[in-house]
Amino acid sequence: MTAIGGNSAGPGDAVVNVYINHEKKFAFVEMRSVEEASNAMALDGIMFEACLTLIFSLWDGKFFASAGVSVRVRRPTDYNPSLAAALGPSQPSPHLNLAAVGLMPGVIGGAEGPDRIFVGGLPYYFTEEQIRELLESFGPLRGFDLVKDRDTGNSKGYGFCVYQVILYDIWSANLYALQDPAVTDIACAALNGLKMGDKTLTVRRATVGSGQAKSEQDNILAQAQQHIAIQKIALQAGGLNLPGAGMAFTAIAETPTKVLCLTEVINIDELRDDEAYEEILEDMRDEGGKFGALVHVVIPRPSPNGDLIPGVGKVFLEYSDTAGSSSARNALSGRKFGGNVVSAVYYPEDKYYDGDYGA
Repeated sequence: MTAIGGNSAGPGDAVVNVYINHEKKFAFVEMRSVEEASNAMALDGIMFEACLTLIFSLWDGKFFASAGVSVRVRRPTDYNPSLAAALGPSQPSPHLNLAAVGLMPGVIGGAEGPDRIFVGGLPYYFTEEQIRELLESFGPLRGFDLVKDRDTGNSKGYGFCVYQVILYDIWSANLYALQDPAVTDIACAALNGLKMGDKTLTVRRATVGSGQAKSEQDNILAQAQQHIAIQKIALQAGGLNLPGAGMAFTAIAETPTKVLCLTEVINIDELRDDEAYEEILEDMRDEGGKFGALVHVVIPRPSPNGDLIPGVGKVFLEYSDTAGSSSARNALSGRKFGGNVVSAVYYPEDKYYDGDYGA
């Protein structure tokens, strides 16, 4: 606020109070005046904890920099524009120096704007971090919104994103946030139709209908492949890393199996007690059975002499089909259990049936 000249009420801190919900990753910020609260809305899209990585482009001889996380700034859900208008200005001052924090006046923050991309066909068990990693293989994101069910908080299998390229001018030492239409079209052409587990991605500009002609998409895809290849060579020579360039699609596009492996759900000491073990086993049968036809539950225990054997600490849920295991993963992954965050991953069926639980 100080950097952009948004502290209109005078000297001192414009922020009066802050409430942060670390688990859900949002905050409420109370400002000391209506005008300063409106000025703060101009910070939508600002990069938080920016750590710049300079990337040299062989196409135009300029340096590009990728940065931290793009923050969404919105009014509270109970904000009433009509009532607020009587208290002070509802729009940011047009005289704010947004360039001081790497923003451009008039540029919409978050996953909005003319270069907004629709990403559909996402597997429900994909986490927001995995989807971001996939999308950022083509460049840094200015914003990404994964659409979730209001009641359950689970992914609906689609979202929206906008790419951002931050240009670093080595002569003036300024950062400029730019929209890059080429990156938008390249990502759409490369990702659309990509198989991700049991799903096929639909990726296109959110502002257009059926997209471009096939010949144009082929040209864009060829340009994307050539551009990425040349960037890799340049970056390897300079000892830099292209954001997301080393990511393997196969790692993200994990093939579902009928066996789900859970970690961070049990205390190993409890497994030593027969009664406690049976209770845990029954609890896992009840919980796992909510998501599909559960065939078997395996919870490896320490050996009688107390030695830890491979797989101890894990819970294996075997379903009759991948629909059940996918539903369980979507519901259980990331859930809090005893203060720990549950991890749910597919387990190789061949190793499971061979009794190899240590993979």
